[in-house]
Amino acid sequence: MTAARRLIARGRVQGVFYRDWTVETAAALGLAGWVRNLPDGTVEAHVEGPQAAVDRMIAAMHDGPPRAAPDTVDAEQTSAQGYDRFERR
Repeated sequence: MTAARRLIARGRVQGVFYRDWTVETAAALGLAGWVRNLPDGTVEAHVEGPQAAVDRMIAAMHDGPPRAAPDTVDAEQTSAQGYDRFERR
């Protein structure tokens, strides 16, 4: 069964390689989906894959790459879209 979450990371998450790190981390966990910057300074991601991998991704996003400082990562259950890879938008 495929789990899917819409994630919003808030804090210092733009201009610190957060999206590139998200792509690398999600791919290493075998997840599919996408990540993008939003105009309000947050980062939005759609991740889908095995529940355990999705949970590990959410936990990792609370730390992010070395220069990032996420304050919160909101996770909302959503429907899997059937993506076959993880991409930066």
